[in-house]
Amino acid sequence: QLQVVESGGGLAQPGGSLRLSCAASGFTLDDYAIGWFRQAPGKEREGVSAISRSGGSTKYADSVKGRFTISRDSAKNTVYLQMNSLKPEDTAVYYCAAGRWSSYITWEFDYWGQGTQVTVSS
Repeated sequence: QLQVVESGGGLAQPGGSLRLSCAASGFTLDDYAIGWFRQAPGKEREGVSAISRSGGSTKYADSVKGRFTISRDSAKNTVYLQMNSLKPEDTAVYYCAAGRWSSYITWEFDYWGQGTQVTVSS
């Protein structure tokens, strides 16, 4: 069964940084488009960033553009979300998801992790 597992969440101060990791079990992440999503209490889940299957294309929500960076490490079968200049409004549960190549375009992914909590507070 295909599984993705997130890690790296925690508490950060405003202006600080965290790096989230998305690791795969049972498949190669390079074969899939990967997306990062987040859901804050009382809000709908939103797409934060995505990387194409080839890794050649990335996209970001306007709210995180210039602050977050998505990347792949094929050797480690891991996708990262580097989050800099964190703001309190970035507080949410962050999810990693894998999908077919078209998921990069549609934001519709097939395999989801359990999420990791990110809290930005002083």
